[in-house]
Amino acid sequence: MENKKTNKREFTGLVVSDKMDKTVVVKITTKVLHPLYKKYVTKSVKYKAHDENNDAKIGDTVRIMECRPISKEKSWNLQEVIERAK
Repeated sequence: MENKKTNKREFTGLVVSDKMDKTVVVKITTKVLHPLYKKYVTKSVKYKAHDENNDAKIGDTVRIMECRPISKEKSWNLQEVIERAK
């Protein structure tokens, strides 16, 4: 069998909410060059990610990976907690 490369997206972000059961809200920030003013603008997106064991807490840096839709707004899985909040 051959190893298949997955086409799933992966992001590293900050947990901004863990109030839901088995779900965390992860904020992904990127810097984008503005087309007219040629300055970098910070853009952020929030994703809901499935956290089976309720491992992640607010302030943790985590890695999430795209998966099949789990609910209406949740189609990301928590892969690992990279750094714990202080």
